[in-house]
Amino acid sequence: MPTNILMPALSPTMTEGKLAKWLKNEGDEVKAGDVIAEIETDKATMEVEAVDEGKLQKILVPAGTEAVKVNEPIAVILGEGEDPAAVAAPAPKPAASPAAQAPAAAKPAPAPVAQAPVAQAAAPATAPAPLPAAAPARAAGERIFASPLARRLAAEGGIDLGGLSGSGPHGRIVKADIEAAQARGPVAKPAAAPAGQPAATPAAAVAAAPALSAAAVAGNTPYHLVPATTMRKVIARRMVESKQQVPHFYLSIDCELDQLLKLRADLNAKAPEKGEGAYKLSVNDFVIRASALALRKVPAANAAYSEEGAVMFDAVDISVAVAIPGGLITPIVRNADQKGLAAISGDMKSLAGKAREGKLKPEEFQGGTFSISNLGMFGIKDFQAVINPPQGAILAVGAGEQRPVVKAGALAIATVMTCTLSVDHRVLDGAIGAEFLAAFKKLIEDPITMLL
Repeated sequence: MPTNILMPALSPTMTEGKLAKWLKNEGDEVKAGDVIAEIETDKATMEVEAVDEGKLQKILVPAGTEAVKVNEPIAVILGEGEDPAAVAAPAPKPAASPAAQAPAAAKPAPAPVAQAPVAQAAAPATAPAPLPAAAPARAAGERIFASPLARRLAAEGGIDLGGLSGSGPHGRIVKADIEAAQARGPVAKPAAAPAGQPAATPAAAVAAAPALSAAAVAGNTPYHLVPATTMRKVIARRMVESKQQVPHFYLSIDCELDQLLKLRADLNAKAPEKGEGAYKLSVNDFVIRASALALRKVPAANAAYSEEGAVMFDAVDISVAVAIPGGLITPIVRNADQKGLAAISGDMKSLAGKAREGKLKPEEFQGGTFSISNLGMFGIKDFQAVINPPQGAILAVGAGEQRPVVKAGALAIATVMTCTLSVDHRVLDGAIGAEFLAAFKKLIEDPITMLL
C-alpha cells in the first residue's frame, strides 16, 4: 500500500515546523538514504532522508509551508507495482474556534513513517529501566512522543501508543518499549471521556493566560506585524512553561576580574596568530571553564529534576546561549571540565558560527547539564536568566566594570563582574547554589588555577 511520509519530530521540543524545500519532485524515484526535503525546526534547518524506496507519487505539503504539525502527512511514496489510483490527498482540516471545539477522542496510531532525520542524537548506551504495564491516562488529544521506528512498529503490531510509558529521553516511546509491550500482550486503549464530560486539561494549560490578537494588543496605536517564527513560538512556550512549572530562586555574587584580564592578555599575546594552535581567548571562555570546574567540585549542582528523583549528571556539558536572528539557541560544549581554555575557545567559535548559519546538528544543541547566558558584552550589569528545562540551573553573567571596593580597610578600584545563578528549588537548595558560586568565584579571581 502507499506509504505516507510524515512530518518528523527532529527535536524533543518540536511540535511543528516549516517545510523549507523539497529536494525531490513528484515522479522521482527515491532510495533509502536519499535526502528528500529540508525542514526548518525551532532550532535549525535539517535534512530528512527517505527510509523506504519507491516513487515520490504525490507531494501533499508545498515547499515554504509553515506550521506543519509533527506526524502530519507531507508526501506519499508508491512502491513498485502499486496502483497510483490508491493515492489520495487527505481532506483539508477545517479551522475551528476554541469555543466550538469539542473534546477530541484519542488519536489512532499514525501510518508507517518513511523518513528519518539525518543527524539524530544517539540514544544512551545503557539499557532502559523496566517498564510499567501501562502509562498514566493521557488527556484526549494530548501529543504522544515516540520515535519514528517505534511508531512504525506500533502500527504494524496494532499497539496503541497511548497505553505505553516511554523509557527514552523526556518520556519518549522507543523501540524497546514496543518490544516490551509485544511481550506483555495487548495493551488496552484508554477509555474516552463520557459524552458531555470534557477531557482532563493539563494544569499548565489552565494556568496559561489567553493570547491576545495583534489588534487587541495594539489597540488604537498604528503597528505592523512581524509573523512569529517557529523558533520564537517555541521560545515563548518553553519560557512560559519554565516560569510556571519550575520554582526559581536567585543567588548573586560579585567577582573581581583584574587577574583574569591580565592572564587573558598574556595568553593571547603568546598565541599564534594563524594556523594550527591559533586562538583568541574571551572572558566567556574563562567563565565556561570556571563553571565546569566548579560543577566538578560541587557535583550536587550538576543536576536536574525528574519525577523519579534528582538526575545527577556524570558529565559536565555546558550549554551557552548564542543570539541568532529570530531568537537564541544554546550549543553545548561537551565535557567542558576536561578541556583547556584554547579547546573551549575553539569549540565556541565553531558552534557559534554553525548556530548563526542554522547548521547545528541535534547532538550539538540537545542536552546539556548547565547553562550560561552572558550579556556583559552589551553592558548589562546584572540580570536573572530563565532556567532552560530540564536543566536545574543557569548562570547569568553581567559586564565587568570598574567599581569601588574595600581592600585591607582602604578604598580601591577593581574590575567587578556580577553573576546571578537561577536555581530550580525542586532539585537544588540554597546551600548547594551558594557552594557552587563560591567555587566559581575562587576560580575567576585566581584564574591561574584553571590551568592546572
